[in-house]
Amino acid sequence: VQLVESGGGLVQPGGSLRLSCAASGFTFSRYFMRWYRQAPGKERESVATISSGGGNTFYADSVKGRFTISRDNAKNTVYLQMNSLKLEDTAVYYCNARGFGDDYWGQGTQVTVSS
Repeated sequence: VQLVESGGGLVQPGGSLRLSCAASGFTFSRYFMRWYRQAPGKERESVATISSGGGNTFYADSVKGRFTISRDNAKNTVYLQMNSLKLEDTAVYYCNARGFGDDYWGQGTQVTVSS
C-alpha cells in the first residue's frame, strides 16, 4: 500500500497550490479519503474529507470556502485545491485512507506560506 503526496511548496499569502495524493495497493474507490495537516508544535488536524464516490465532502471551518477536495477514482488520486492561502496554512499535509479496519497514511508534503 502506498499513498504518495505531491504538489507542496512555498507560496505567498493569497496564492494557490494543488496537492495530489496517488494511491496504490488497495481498492481506492472503496475508501473515504482525507487530508490532514500538522503545523510545527501542533497536533495533526483533519482538513477535508471526501466520500468514496466523491459525492460528499466535509471541511474544517478554518479552510471552508478556500480549499476544495476532489478525487479521480479512475486515476486512484485525491486532490486538495488550496486557494487564498494564509500564513497559518503552513504545515505538512498528509493524505489518509481509513476504513474496513485499515488506516493508511502518506509521507506528507510541506506547504509553506510566507511573504
